Amino acid sequence: MKFVVIADTHGKHRNIRLPKGDVLIHAGDISYRGEKLEVKDFMAWFSKQDFKYKIFIAGNHDFFFEKAKEKELENMIPEEIIYLNDSGTAINGINIWGSPVTPKFFNWAFNKTRGEAIRKHWELIPDNTDLLITHGPPYGILDQVASGHHVGCKDLLNRVKEVKPKLHVFGHIHESYGTAKSFGVKFINASLTSEAYEMINAPIITNLNIPEEKAFISTVLA
Repeated sequence: MKFVVIADTHGKHRNIRLPKGDVLIHAGDISYRGEKLEVKDFMAWFSKQDFKYKIFIAGNHDFFFEKAKEKELENMIPEEIIYLNDSGTAINGINIWGSPVTPKFFNWAFNKTRGEAIRKHWELIPDNTDLLITHGPPYGILDQVASGHHVGCKDLLNRVKEVKPKLHVFGHIHESYGTAKSFGVKFINASLTSEAYEMINAPIITNLNIPEEKAFISTVLA
């Protein structure tokens, strides 16, 4: 199956040129201010994209998803869209888990204090996860900010090492867009915008097939 992966579009989704694929994944920060109107516009756009499956999680900018009641979310999210919030789904035998949680930084949405508070969320990730979607990166992997510091989550890294998903998709750290591979896991930071919120990067394609367990990653040229 061909997955097209994006993240951190911050309200600029209508400027994206998407390649063809089977599954479209957005790894959070669909909005800039996290307001309802932004979310409604994203849903209208996302639902119309020509993919058999469309999956997304929220990010630290997406306050609406943290504050809205369950019924309001049900009314906002079209039936053809899969929204994951510390929850999972399966597509053609591929087990997928998604979480919007990131380490606490000022007072953003879905922030949890490093250590026990955030570890509780990572412990929810099932051992049989094939594709993990989190908004933030694990520590030391595609998580460098402009200063050169690594800002990813160490507890997430530890859980990823235990689960060993075939793919781990995230965004959040705009400066570290790209792909990497470590301890048998392929990682994608799919942030499309720069640190200045300019749309500079292209969607990333990955082919993931289970049980063949082969994943090939290629970047779509802008």
